[in-house]
Amino acid sequence: MNQEEKRLYLIKYLLSENNKYNDVEIPSNEDDQKKLLRSLFNVRLPAPIGEEFLRVQDEYLKEEIKLKGICDIKDLNYIEDEIYLWQGDIITLKCDAIVNAANSGMTGCYVPCHNCIDNIIHTYAGVQLRNACNDIMIKQGHEEETGNAKITSAYNLPCKYVIHTVGTIVSGDVTKKNIDELKSCYLSCLKLADDNKLDNIAFCCISTGIFGFPNEIAAEIAINTVRDYKKVFKTKLEVIFNVFKECDYEIYKNLLGRH
Repeated sequence: MNQEEKRLYLIKYLLSENNKYNDVEIPSNEDDQKKLLRSLFNVRLPAPIGEEFLRVQDEYLKEEIKLKGICDIKDLNYIEDEIYLWQGDIITLKCDAIVNAANSGMTGCYVPCHNCIDNIIHTYAGVQLRNACNDIMIKQGHEEETGNAKITSAYNLPCKYVIHTVGTIVSGDVTKKNIDELKSCYLSCLKLADDNKLDNIAFCCISTGIFGFPNEIAAEIAINTVRDYKKVFKTKLEVIFNVFKECDYEIYKNLLGRH
């Protein structure tokens, strides 16, 4: 099957899982088909799924990511010792682990085609990721606390693992609790990476965007927490600060350049 045939197979399979989709028409336009497929991935609840579906899905998603262009950490240059700054789409980054800014439910974003990193990572990792996160949460028996983190396989992403952390939500002025919780996110992820003997980890801009943390303050906390952790624990863990927006790139470049 080519990509179009795989996409149509996946759409038809997911539509067939639920009777409420009986009247849904599959669009002929490629972009609209991709939006429909992503929406179906996003709203699907954790549940077992057939091996043939997974085989086709895995082939399809890996090719879609490849078409976006994969960036290997080996091709990056340090901005300071064992620290990189990279602007790009985190799902295309080939490294040991990327960090996902998750919600307390930890099973991903269920809003169709939402532009948050949680939605994007779960979409391109495949339905296995939501199922794996759901298994963790069932075993845990309660929602994840802010500042904590969990690690899973990355499935179809070019990285090996995804580390999921629940960022603090800022309403109004930044409080000491917000600052402490954001520091905890970074520390929890760094410790998980070291505990799992990873060589490198890529951080997104945790708690910014819809979570409301001011970008520059969040960047200062991220950089200082990473530097302090590396100094205290003498770890050789490489850290990539991944940014997507130009404004965040300028903030991180300026802050890292002061070192």
